[in-house]
Amino acid sequence: MEYRQLGHSGLRISALTLGTMTFGGRGGFSAVGATGIDGARRQVAMCLEAGVNLIDTADVYSGGLAEEITGEVIKGRRDTLLLSSKVRMAMGDGPNDAGLSRQHIIAGCEASLRRLGTDHIDIYHVHEWDGQTRLEETLSALNSLVSAGKVRYLAASNYAGWQLMKALAVADSHGFERFAAQQVYYSLEARDAEYELVPLAVDQGLGILVWSPLAGGLLSGKYRRNGSPESGTRQVSGTWNEPPVRTREKLYDTVEILVDIAGAHGASPAQVALAWLLGRPAVTSVIIGARTDEQLLDNLGGASLLLSADERAALDKVSAPELIYPYWHQLNTAADRLGPADLALLAQYLPGEE
Repeated sequence: MEYRQLGHSGLRISALTLGTMTFGGRGGFSAVGATGIDGARRQVAMCLEAGVNLIDTADVYSGGLAEEITGEVIKGRRDTLLLSSKVRMAMGDGPNDAGLSRQHIIAGCEASLRRLGTDHIDIYHVHEWDGQTRLEETLSALNSLVSAGKVRYLAASNYAGWQLMKALAVADSHGFERFAAQQVYYSLEARDAEYELVPLAVDQGLGILVWSPLAGGLLSGKYRRNGSPESGTRQVSGTWNEPPVRTREKLYDTVEILVDIAGAHGASPAQVALAWLLGRPAVTSVIIGARTDEQLLDNLGGASLLLSADERAALDKVSAPELIYPYWHQLNTAADRLGPADLALLAQYLPGEE
């Protein structure tokens, strides 16, 4: 397993991270998975044996049950791994049971620590934007958790580019702890993160952790043009609506390239999709979660798959995002003075880069 530095921080994490959204199966999360303690214990053991050192969870996953299961299965080996969790989503019906107020952040962190059975969280994410709470209040509360030793590193998730850049500016101006990373949706099915979030990470030295790298299973190879995926999957049942698919024909074209490359390597399409992500700018770790041990074992193989430049170029081309304004204009008029952050998006469109 390769270990990568998390942005400009000193923390090193494995190229693959174990995600726990499948743990528990309470409420709407049953559409994603319902792994109990025994299954979770097996999956954690499999990941640790493969060299994974980070487990990612969130308070909202199965209403706290995923954190409880995680805490139970890591007993006796907390010192051998890193934990990531999140705060922001609604955890009750009260007026202060959601958001990024000082009240909810501190209460949420304390509750997560209890469920996880630990005295600190290694990477603590704000799970989503809160447009009704001043960033000064949010970042001050997070900074106090770092100062108290309850949190080691901070990260954001699902922020827009301007929101994340504003948060970094506020942290810098007040001397608060900065976000070391961001967790984003990024896959061959949807490369929207390349417009703003990936260039921002390159420019500001943030690590990127990727959620849903297989687009909810759409890049597993099971969903093909004129194919019939197995019944009971979340994409067929309609019980889970993330991520949305805007252009199904483009998805099918991408899957065909994945299948061809996988065949040449004796690998699975999922492994190829993961390997592609691990070669993208600023990506530190890709979060894998699985309903079954077999799926998890397959995903773990993606960390050791090496793609050729031609294979990467083929995947880049078939899945390339449309250049929206101002990027098409910058490509046409500013190509003589592009920096590393600009090139994270535009390099693939320059002559000779195909």
